[in-house]
Amino acid sequence: MNNRQIHKFVERYLEATGCGILEKSPSHFMVKLSPAADRELTGRPYYWSFVDRTGAEPETMSFLFVTDRDKYDAAEAKAAEKEHSFVSAPPGGVEAALGRSFGHIHGSLNAVRMPREDLYFGSRRLDQLFQAVRSGGQFVCLFQEPESRKPHPLESVPYTPWLGVNIRVGFECDRKREELHSYGISLATGVCVEQFYDRLLKLKMTPRLPANIHIARSSLTITKAAGMIEQQLERKLKSYDYSWAEEAAARLDDELERIQLYYEPLIAGAEDEEQHAAITAQYANRQDEIRWQLSPRVTASAINCGIFHLAGID
Repeated sequence: MNNRQIHKFVERYLEATGCGILEKSPSHFMVKLSPAADRELTGRPYYWSFVDRTGAEPETMSFLFVTDRDKYDAAEAKAAEKEHSFVSAPPGGVEAALGRSFGHIHGSLNAVRMPREDLYFGSRRLDQLFQAVRSGGQFVCLFQEPESRKPHPLESVPYTPWLGVNIRVGFECDRKREELHSYGISLATGVCVEQFYDRLLKLKMTPRLPANIHIARSSLTITKAAGMIEQQLERKLKSYDYSWAEEAAARLDDELERIQLYYEPLIAGAEDEEQHAAITAQYANRQDEIRWQLSPRVTASAINCGIFHLAGID
């Protein structure tokens, strides 16, 4: 998931939850959270229980969400340079330079007052947004909006139902890397495509059934279609380079051998059965911790999904 996709996702989340966007650029948002978003993101249950009990007017938090750290920091550094150079402006331009400078200072002060959150794939706050979307809109049913032209009263446009699924894949050991895969499969024809989410971004969707359309008959059940997506993803993952897993397994063996050399003499030298049992239990727990931390594994989980009715027969 690249910075542009993250930026678009965050923007749609903020708009969907009614947050106030105070300032934005291609690399950041300054936002005043809505009550719904504040409840989901800030972890203030006692405050919100107080608001609910007393009926007080809620005061939500503000944040600076940075979706492209390099671009945002470069823009801030460039703006800071302009602040320090305004005094060298020609006489006729001093007033304008002052206006620009103080305008930027005002924006910078707003940013200072707001907690900054860098949103990148794998970050805690972005993962929190994913979880909020998953719990609030894990499954949707949408229709592509038809063209603006008025159809003939007897004309009917065919729509194909697609199952769309966004899947997060994690490659984990003592290090972690994540990928986001978006698949769509036609329930009418069985055609399965990748980057389905990008396709949906180009379309206008509505939860209401448009007039003058008919839905193509499905030849696949949702269960069957989901299984086909799993097979497609599995074939893709099998083509990956898993040298990282071999390296992690080697580190696991080395670590297990190291603690073995530490604990076996302690167990052998135990003075009584109670001490022997305690050291043995500690050794077993330490082995379990190391295996959990270092064992290479690949995990896949659906973030959200939906049925999307798109124009045409595909």
